[in-house]
Amino acid sequence: MPRPSTSTKVGAAVLALSALAACSSAPQGGAATSSASAGAAYTWWDPYPQHDPASAWAKRVNACGQQAGVTIQRTAYDTTALTNQALLAGQEGNAPDVILLDNPAVSTLADAGMLTSMGDFGLDTTKFDKNLIAAGELDGKTYGIPIGANTLALYYNKKILDAAGVDPKSIKDWASLNAALKKVKAAGKKPITFSAIGTEEGSFQFLPWFWGAGAQLTQLDSPQAVEALTLWNTWVKDGTAPNSVISNSQNTTWEEFLTGEFAFAENGTWQINSAAKAGFPTGIVQIPGKDGGAAPTPTGGEFITVPVQKDTQRYTTTKKILECMTTPEGLVETGTTFAYYIPSTADGQKAILAKEPSLRPWVEAVRSAKGRTSDNLGTKYPKISEAMWTAVQKALSGTASPADALKAAQAQAKQAIGG
Repeated sequence: MPRPSTSTKVGAAVLALSALAACSSAPQGGAATSSASAGAAYTWWDPYPQHDPASAWAKRVNACGQQAGVTIQRTAYDTTALTNQALLAGQEGNAPDVILLDNPAVSTLADAGMLTSMGDFGLDTTKFDKNLIAAGELDGKTYGIPIGANTLALYYNKKILDAAGVDPKSIKDWASLNAALKKVKAAGKKPITFSAIGTEEGSFQFLPWFWGAGAQLTQLDSPQAVEALTLWNTWVKDGTAPNSVISNSQNTTWEEFLTGEFAFAENGTWQINSAAKAGFPTGIVQIPGKDGGAAPTPTGGEFITVPVQKDTQRYTTTKKILECMTTPEGLVETGTTFAYYIPSTADGQKAILAKEPSLRPWVEAVRSAKGRTSDNLGTKYPKISEAMWTAVQKALSGTASPADALKAAQAQAKQAIGG
């Protein structure tokens, strides 16, 4: 279908993207940095200002430029600044050659008409896991490739579970999880904490339970959705989860877990190193689906995208840079550089497990994960997400029942997306 021009979409796109930055894998903040040298230069933007020109990441990017025969001029912004800057650059016709985007932003920039599809670009995407690359798809075309993925699971405090007589391997569905939480509570410990804050982080953490119940984002008030919100609501009402979840960010939740007082905390791949340094033994279990199996968890992480260029001959070299970044070895190097990225291809996952066998539970979690903008939701997702986190806030604060909160959310989402 024809796409609106970038100039008519920038304002709305900037507003939509501001709601999605919370689940980027990279810490935010910091001024833009760049590394460039004399010679033919290809421009590269990414959301990693914490990685300066001397970092392993910058060296990794530069090496792919050298392999392609060019110099990489890298600029790093925090996530929100990057996406907004990208939209403005597209409007002005001076977009960089490569942009790494937080995955929910891909469809927004694609809808604005500023990204080249991988098919038109000539890059084969079949090697990437279908569930991961789906976050970069819109209207049947793929507009980016994942450099890796992170997602959510339940971290546990082994000391508390041992004292309560809970075997983490027994947690297979909601019933067995609830049984474990009751044992922890009976032992006088705090069962579980998570983030239900009224931002994208709250939606990000609710989605495994929502999808795990069989609910779909196109129908926020389905019986399955009500079951998921009722689960969280019951935990807060009976003290299984603390009232603080209503205002908890994912970082705050993690700080609660590190006190050693909670048996479980829902959090992400990016806490692997922190968990290893905790003052107690930890492990993870997959977030269970209501009736068993691993619940689909939302994917976080960045996609490499290629903005539209007036000089299409530049794509030949850009393709070489992307291919360098996404070999199995390249994906492993990226994954280990960031310490929380799981490669997005089967070969890459096999290679990283050969180096880090302890990552197997996270590889399994990523294999069952799902993009927030998948199912061709694209730019509709931010509006649906806002309605969903609003419903979660209403239910957990006691201002509406789960059913009523979700009924209002469905009406809000339908009006927002014009459906």
